[in-house]
Amino acid sequence: MELTIRGLSKTYAGGRKALDAVTLTIPAGVYGLLGPNGAGKSTLMRILATLLEADEGEAWLGGIDMLRRKHEVRQVLGYLPQDFGAYPRVSVEAMLDHLAALKGIARRGERKDLVEALLRRANLWEVRRKALAALSGGTRRRFGIAQALIGKPQLIIVDEPTAGLDPGERNRFYNLLAETGEDVVVILSTHIVDDVKGLCAHMALLDRGRVLYEGSPEAAVAGLRGAVWQKTAAKGEVAGYAQRYKLISAKLSGGRPLLRIHQPQPPGDGFAPAEPDLEDVFFTRVRGLA
Repeated sequence: MELTIRGLSKTYAGGRKALDAVTLTIPAGVYGLLGPNGAGKSTLMRILATLLEADEGEAWLGGIDMLRRKHEVRQVLGYLPQDFGAYPRVSVEAMLDHLAALKGIARRGERKDLVEALLRRANLWEVRRKALAALSGGTRRRFGIAQALIGKPQLIIVDEPTAGLDPGERNRFYNLLAETGEDVVVILSTHIVDDVKGLCAHMALLDRGRVLYEGSPEAAVAGLRGAVWQKTAAKGEVAGYAQRYKLISAKLSGGRPLLRIHQPQPPGDGFAPAEPDLEDVFFTRVRGLA
């Protein structure tokens, strides 16, 4: 199974171009869609989830024309938006049963077996009788991915799935998503670099509706090797260095800014070579430093 997107564009009222001829090839497995807020990620996800019309372009999931055969797409789609509604007083188990019925699983016994399997797979068995409103943020996310798995989907879309989760819940979510993505296309849309670094063999970086990079995270990082330098500076010196160099980031380390710059040749000035990472790729591409 493969998802192919060609020349997808979307312009909102007022002339804001959310997607500008986006072309991507997304294989089976967990695929990272990385970009800052406002990059066009959610617009792309909503188009693929059949919730929004594209202005131009095409998208194919295997042999399914996703823009024209939306009913077929919905039969094989699992979707976890950033914010999803549910009946707050209904239990986890009852809600999954209800959603399974809506997905066309009519036989009560079949639904019972499916719901039990999903509860155990998403580590929800102990909270199955709790109301949705009583769940923690991380547990609600696990419920979200459980409902997205109903009906053996071939495409799963998750939008900003780990926002607000503590490190333990984030790791549990990573593991569940990695297991899920072995046989289907899973698109992970996020602005959190660690989400992509930890889960995805393939990724794309979007900004202002355009694809800035498509490939593996490792190849993206390798492209910066030998061109990233760092030094610690005083807080009052950051602005001056930003004027003289292509400043990637200035994060506090031990209470002082740790400057990372992009430059193909040794800059001197006390800078030492640094091993690049995916965060360097993100800022370098988005800020047009490379």
